[in-house]
Amino acid sequence: MTQVIDRRGRPPISMLQLRFLSICLALLMSSGVLSSCGGKKSETGAGVGGHARIIENKGSDTLVNLALAWAEAYMVAHPDMSISVTGGGSGTGIAAMINGTVSIANASREMKPEEIKAAKANGISPVEIAVAHDAIAVVVSPSNPVQCLTIKQISNIYTGEIKNWMEVGGENRPIVLLSRESNSGTYVYFLENVIRIGNSKSKLLFSPDTLLMPSSEGISSEIRQNPNAIGYDGLGYVTGDQKVIAVSKSGNGPFVVPSAQTVKNGSYPIARPLYMYTAGQPAGQIRDYIEWILNGGQTLVAKLGFVPLQ
Repeated sequence: MTQVIDRRGRPPISMLQLRFLSICLALLMSSGVLSSCGGKKSETGAGVGGHARIIENKGSDTLVNLALAWAEAYMVAHPDMSISVTGGGSGTGIAAMINGTVSIANASREMKPEEIKAAKANGISPVEIAVAHDAIAVVVSPSNPVQCLTIKQISNIYTGEIKNWMEVGGENRPIVLLSRESNSGTYVYFLENVIRIGNSKSKLLFSPDTLLMPSSEGISSEIRQNPNAIGYDGLGYVTGDQKVIAVSKSGNGPFVVPSAQTVKNGSYPIARPLYMYTAGQPAGQIRDYIEWILNGGQTLVAKLGFVPLQ
């Protein structure tokens, strides 16, 4: 067998061994285990590192379309950036932020005390940033004659105390309840502020007959097919084949339909901020991205059916 002789007197290395070592070195270089001086560093942007090139953004299904629009517009202006946006619900995004697997968590509700506690136990101080406003629209089939409901009536409907449309001025038909799933921030907000009417001591829950839908599209589809159904969703997801119910805080009115104007002037009673959360004060590329969202990115908010900050 041909051999390579080491001129310093070391044991000879066979051509087969040399070839094996060359292959190993090539594999190490391609996998990034070895890097040359001054080589480009690969960064994921998880957490709040100041030099992120890839920003992972996850959470609220209400925010997902707006977050996608922001990401696409920002990447056009900053082609060196890569922004990944996924849904899964506010709870899912917040959990990922606490675990350090995403840079930004999208949420359509505030973090719960137990989530803040879990974050601090993991050495994280979450920072809350309001990025837009939204209204939760209560929707029914256009064939449903009911036009207006009070918060109390909606609460009674969703807890099962009111079971027939006739009890709120409609036809003699059973009410079919539609809701988002429990990991949704919209679900949590609706539970706390509509079903429980903002009473932190209330233990009211959704009726066990409530159908939990995995997405906004699921609610829209069921409303189209079922004239007895009632659902709720972010204003930006309401389609033309749904009737939006006018809502009042009390039986005395006024009954108000959700819109950008009624959210801004505070007359629509089921409105909320939408948030992004970071694991500590955002820095570097993540800070720059969020600052753009709060300024130039606001031009996209109204186009997608949400309400800008100002």
